[in-house]
Amino acid sequence: MANVDSELNALFHPSSDSTALLPEIMLELQSILRLHSVSAQELFFKWESYSMKMGSEETKLNLDTVRAFKKDLQEILEREARVKGGAAHMRNGGDRRSLHATPRSAVNGGGRDVFGTIDGLVPSTPRTTSTNGSIKRKGAYETPSTASKISRSALKSSPTDGRATAQPENGGSANSMTVPFTDRQNAGQIVETLNDHLDPVEPPIAPPADPRVRLMANTDLKKFYYKGMAMHLSEASEILDDRIDDFMMLVQAHHNLEDSAFGNAASRSTNEIVAVGRIASDTLEGKLNIASMVLEMSRRMGAGLRIPLKVDKVQSSEFFSGQIIAVRGINASGEYFSVTEVLEVPLLPPAASLPSSLDAINERFGLNPNQEDEERPSGSTLNVILASGPYTADDNLSFEPLHALCDKASETCADVLILVGPLLDIEHPLVASGDFDLPDDPSIQPDKATLSDLFRILIGDPLRRLAQSIPSITIILVPSVRDAVNKHVSWPQEPFPKRELGLPKQARMVSNPVTISLNEIVLGISAQDILYDLRREEVVVGQPKEPRILNRLPRHLMQQRHFFPLFPPTNRTSLPKTGTDDGLPTGMPLDISYLKLGEWLNVRPDIAITPSALSPFAKVIESTLFINPGSLSKRRGPGTYAQICIHPRKITQEERAAEISHGKMVGHRVFERARVDIVRI
Repeated sequence: MANVDSELNALFHPSSDSTALLPEIMLELQSILRLHSVSAQELFFKWESYSMKMGSEETKLNLDTVRAFKKDLQEILEREARVKGGAAHMRNGGDRRSLHATPRSAVNGGGRDVFGTIDGLVPSTPRTTSTNGSIKRKGAYETPSTASKISRSALKSSPTDGRATAQPENGGSANSMTVPFTDRQNAGQIVETLNDHLDPVEPPIAPPADPRVRLMANTDLKKFYYKGMAMHLSEASEILDDRIDDFMMLVQAHHNLEDSAFGNAASRSTNEIVAVGRIASDTLEGKLNIASMVLEMSRRMGAGLRIPLKVDKVQSSEFFSGQIIAVRGINASGEYFSVTEVLEVPLLPPAASLPSSLDAINERFGLNPNQEDEERPSGSTLNVILASGPYTADDNLSFEPLHALCDKASETCADVLILVGPLLDIEHPLVASGDFDLPDDPSIQPDKATLSDLFRILIGDPLRRLAQSIPSITIILVPSVRDAVNKHVSWPQEPFPKRELGLPKQARMVSNPVTISLNEIVLGISAQDILYDLRREEVVVGQPKEPRILNRLPRHLMQQRHFFPLFPPTNRTSLPKTGTDDGLPTGMPLDISYLKLGEWLNVRPDIAITPSALSPFAKVIESTLFINPGSLSKRRGPGTYAQICIHPRKITQEERAAEISHGKMVGHRVFERARVDIVRI
């Protein structure tokens, strides 16, 4: 029991505080473990899924939420039992009275009778209002408070047809209703702050006449316009092999190893060697664990063979599928490789610039090299607003959170607005079913309307108004594999088609992932939720060096030098269900032949933007600022965004002299001069 208590404390209360879970909460969690016969780890995964369904910020671990969580699990269990019982009943013949029941049309969710003779006469039978398909023009369109209608599939066809009773999505309880955006609570509340000793954003008296940001893509965007669905196995295997060989050279240079120190881990030998390879599982199904872990080597060093790893002698380490590691050990029996040490993989150097370049950037913000902090003019900081999709709740396409975000950017005279996809989400129930009303816009022809038209009106309109109010703003749009208007569905992903979407000239289309520079600041952005996948797939051996999971996961990205180091990606059937009819998420459609496009470049980014379904955060890991802004809109309510205030980089006379004499560059140190606020929309 003591081991279970400690494991529950480590999972549900991972902070460094000395306090543990309250006794009453611990009793409830233990009760759930006994009732459902699950492990503590599996229970924590269920709690994470429940938190994302209810809203991560609103679902805090206390006695009330634990009891609601317990009730929700019980309801899901009972519902599954009823479904299984009904299936068994139908296999045994079912109710013979239903053989002669009045047939009902399958169109429109069974809401009409076969011949349409009583359509609309029965009060509980929904009346159809269009014969041109499921997409119809609205009589009036209001922005942004328009209400989309509910899909017909959620309605009952008649009072006596109890089989069509609507059930809450994802097995949620019946009281899990969507909160209207206008009735949201705690709007503008700061959830978390990094570097709170720095001053917050100070809007200038008037918007600047010219953009203060010079945007430069450090990624070759042309390479992302590749032809999808054309992957060859030979090319994919070469890409995977090259990555292992590249890491071997990095490890060799970092640890000053001779060529003879490396060897084939699959070959039987009593000599200690260093082996470099990729972590994989010996089975295609199930989660990676210590017993199923194998090391996959390249064709150059190990003929592409796999060998089981025995890591019981390792003091502390973390592993996940696709991770490239260097291990020291012996394969004495030829059956497994016994690891004695996991060698450190070197990190990329931090980003740096010449002091003269930083002085020129500071002058653009109204600063001169000899100016004191007390004399700094207002508006001399860089104001960046960051948000990640989805941008509207599941029951409407009004995009009210996006409108509120654009208003906030206009009020604070933001220099940069970064919108990370999905913007028009293919997992949105209304988009997936096509059961929504078209906005009342004269440019849209109902019989020729496309999703690009929907994007142009619902998302393009607020962005165009923002660009008109703040002409100096820079709007950066990052696509997602869940974006319905991006034809490139695989990752890495090409930018949005700007011309089709009617976006303003201030909008900049970038790829997914991308590394860009905002003045001197290097930003790395990826729309894929890698942190949640790593959280699920990670295997911890021994006592982790970093007990806090949100500090440990970003470090994997730094060590692997990649935006998505997990391979193969998590099976989408294991991901949280969506609000669509089948509930199946998009997952990660990875194009292995172009995996190198997801690698980090020659330096570590100053800011790494990693949107995730995990709790929003802003953390400094090895001088890199990692930000998860959370989603701007939850499925049933409003979400969060990040407000970033970056102060100027101070240049000393010694640094200027070092540039003149030796051409020495200086680090940007953005993690020291950036204030990050996670704010409720």
